[in-house]
Amino acid sequence: MVSGMLDQAAYAEFSMWIVRLALRRPYTFIVMAVLIAILGGLSILTTPTDVFPYINITVAGVIWSYSGMSPDDMAKRVLLISERAMTTTVNSIEHIEATSYNGVGLIRVYLQPGANIDLAISQIVAVNQTILRTLPPGIYPPLVVQYDASSVPILQLGLSSNTLPEQQLYDYGQNFIRTRLSTVPGISMPLPYGGKVRSVMVDLNPDALFGKGLSATDVSNALSLQNLILPTGTVKVGTREYLIQLNSSPDLISALNDVPIKTINGRPSLLRDIAQVRDGYQVQTNIVRTDGKRSALLTVLRHGGASTLAVVDGVKKLLPAVEATLPPALHITPLFDQSVFVRASVSGVVREATIAAILTGLMILLFLGSWRSTLIVCLSIPLSILTSLIVLSLLGQTINVMTLGGWPSRSEF
Repeated sequence: MVSGMLDQAAYAEFSMWIVRLALRRPYTFIVMAVLIAILGGLSILTTPTDVFPYINITVAGVIWSYSGMSPDDMAKRVLLISERAMTTTVNSIEHIEATSYNGVGLIRVYLQPGANIDLAISQIVAVNQTILRTLPPGIYPPLVVQYDASSVPILQLGLSSNTLPEQQLYDYGQNFIRTRLSTVPGISMPLPYGGKVRSVMVDLNPDALFGKGLSATDVSNALSLQNLILPTGTVKVGTREYLIQLNSSPDLISALNDVPIKTINGRPSLLRDIAQVRDGYQVQTNIVRTDGKRSALLTVLRHGGASTLAVVDGVKKLLPAVEATLPPALHITPLFDQSVFVRASVSGVVREATIAAILTGLMILLFLGSWRSTLIVCLSIPLSILTSLIVLSLLGQTINVMTLGGWPSRSEF
């Protein structure tokens, strides 16, 4: 009880000291108020704005892929070896989790709080490169990524057309739209969903293979050996130097039909005799529909501590230039926009804070009847909010629902 009274007395004495100092040096406080207003405005323009605060979780993901491998073999022959190798090389491991699927294995490496995630990722990449020879032959190096809880979809773009096929929708989305939008700061875009991945397909005829005594392995080996691009160098003729090209890769897809597979009884068997080569697509594993029509979907992710509003505005500003380079039959439709919710949250908080400040000023004016006291309170409320924004910006925080939650209550106080 006595300590509480002493604290209140000390607080009252400190408040009176500030009031006396402001009365003695009014211009100093006026300059400070102007400075707070300027710095606060700059903080509003430069501080990232999002729904939730940035969460820095030190987790690295290691993704192994080997088509056709069962989950049990993936766990025992790939993931187990990779886990054991990382425990002896990677620093500051807290624990490791692994999940195996059909043809895919995922390892999540959780690090100790405060660990250097960049150093850990470099160590993970290095150690997994050294164990490739001990893994099943033909497996590719893993994809190592940093897990970021803040990398969430903030914008989804639907690619649709009444005339273009699905493989062209996927092709335009991957090779044209993604490459242009990737220049927006803070953006991360995965591969398109839906559509068909364009590929050169070789459709084998089982009866023809059996009749000529060939197998699918013979076709694969022949294509691998006769569809090569090799470096050759140059040749000097007189005073000139010429580039030599020994490219055995055909210029047209139809030319692959003339590739010899095997010589039987002195007569070469060509690929057209047992198969048909066409410009097709891989087996489709996911389908996207827009208004009942087949389409493709591009998802825009916010990377790291970037501002949701800045990323979405950058994408929308660049979209007209991207659409100008695409066929008129291709339509890009925004299907999901998280910036709408962010703007609504910010405007709602600002509206509530403004109402609270007006009501506070009216209450002071009604009870005290002093315009001077009312003006002081109405000026101190926005200055206190701007001061909070300056501190948040200096601490590396973002403007989000949690940091904005205290504004109305602060204004009412």
